[in-house]
Amino acid sequence: MDPRFHGEDEMRVARFLTVSEPHTLNLTCFMTSSRLTDIHTFGQLKASGYRVIGVKDELRKNLIARLRKGERVFPGIIGFDTTVIPQIQNAILGRHDLILLGLRGQAKSRIIRMLPQLLDEYIPFVRGSEVNDDPFNPISKFARNLIAAKGDDTPIDWLHRDERYNEKLATPDTTIADLIGDIDPIKAANLRLTYADEEVIHFGIIPRTNRGLFAINELPDLQPRIQVGLLNIMEEQDIQIRGFNVRFPLDVMMIFSANPEDYTNRGSIITPLKDRIDSQIITHYPKTIEIGVQITSQEAWQERGEGVKVHVPAYFREIVEQIAFEARASEYVDQKSGVSVRLTRAALEDLISAAERRALVNGETETTVRISDFISVEPAITGKVELVYEGEQEGAQNVARLLIGRSIKTIFTTYFPDPGDKKTGRSPYQALLTWFTQGNNLVINPDMPFEAYQRALCGVAGLPELVAARMKPASPGEAATTMEFVLEALHQNSLIGKDFAESATSYSDMMGSMLSSLGSIEDDDDVDPEDDDFYRGRR
Repeated sequence: MDPRFHGEDEMRVARFLTVSEPHTLNLTCFMTSSRLTDIHTFGQLKASGYRVIGVKDELRKNLIARLRKGERVFPGIIGFDTTVIPQIQNAILGRHDLILLGLRGQAKSRIIRMLPQLLDEYIPFVRGSEVNDDPFNPISKFARNLIAAKGDDTPIDWLHRDERYNEKLATPDTTIADLIGDIDPIKAANLRLTYADEEVIHFGIIPRTNRGLFAINELPDLQPRIQVGLLNIMEEQDIQIRGFNVRFPLDVMMIFSANPEDYTNRGSIITPLKDRIDSQIITHYPKTIEIGVQITSQEAWQERGEGVKVHVPAYFREIVEQIAFEARASEYVDQKSGVSVRLTRAALEDLISAAERRALVNGETETTVRISDFISVEPAITGKVELVYEGEQEGAQNVARLLIGRSIKTIFTTYFPDPGDKKTGRSPYQALLTWFTQGNNLVINPDMPFEAYQRALCGVAGLPELVAARMKPASPGEAATTMEFVLEALHQNSLIGKDFAESATSYSDMMGSMLSSLGSIEDDDDVDPEDDDFYRGRR
């Protein structure tokens, strides 16, 4: 055996030296270019005229090709066409390492995981290499020794682009060994090598991503001493392990993500690392309701298959989006933590599920979501917003109901006259307001069958006529739920009262509702608004 090889490397190289026929890897299920992937030796690769380029040049080349063809580079990413996506493309064209700064639920991870699609489908590497060695420019001792021994017969394998991407969630317990590698003392002892010898290194995830993309999510959570270890990889390309320098020219594009508040204010990002990140790109939430509706419609699970067909009128989707907009402006919600787009996805799914469940209970095969179904959306809100002190005092459930109510009030004026306009907005509602002032009330049970629900709403004087004139509903189900929409909007504008109970909701005259709630109170001065159902029901 060649004296240049030792121990484990000797056994690994020996396996290749004793192979009489080049090993054929079955790539049928992946192959798009059979001519290239049929090449299995270094000599064949050189004869083919194949040339290796750096990973950043590769990304640049393929991005240029897509842009010239007019193809979408990030399909499924909505709302970033004129902001985030052009900046990412500029960074790729400039061969930059980059960081995406944004609050939670702003598609940072999804965008990062789409970047490998800009890589070539396959690239050649020295078979058996732990660091995906380029056969034309090997960096590991194993690959250099193998090529020196076998020359043009060096076996080549092909690496798919999906295997060229790795990521790590930054956590306080992340170590240099995880990212870069560490010395394996057992290997050093067995091979009788010093710790300064490259062969005793157990490579971490970054060297194993050589010639690919590596992402670190939530960068500020990485310990400063670990961040120092990234400096050389990004600039000098030296790996230092336990004080021993190993010249290792890695070819890696580094991508990071972080919360902007943590990145700029926490002080846990070391300045030299920030300096080495070439492009800092700030993401954002949907800027319009229309974009938000598109995103939620794409992400939410709506087609439930067998069972019940649930109809969702357009204004319900807008209300769901408006909840997120209201939360992002609410004095009760911590704006530094953000309000994820996942809130609207979960809210729409809960809304559909509530309607689906009601239909199943009542033996119906088709239904339309109702305003009263929004009570089922509260879990999607309370679990996805972080409250400030005032919000904690108010209570998570009350904040959720407040956000829903504000959303209904805002969207309502898109379709109906604004009841808050005392001069011109209230006259269309006069007939039904009079009906309530005459002592009538309406009780709605969340699980009411459609016939009973429709009959109860149609009994409110002037309500069916108002809806028919203003909305022109597409179905009886949509007409009924729009009538409830009107009543809830009037309540949100303090024109009619509303009382919550465990099994039903009651709409009534505002003054009558107030007196009813106060009827059992003996001493008004002793009432704490935080403990009173009347106050809770009207937030």
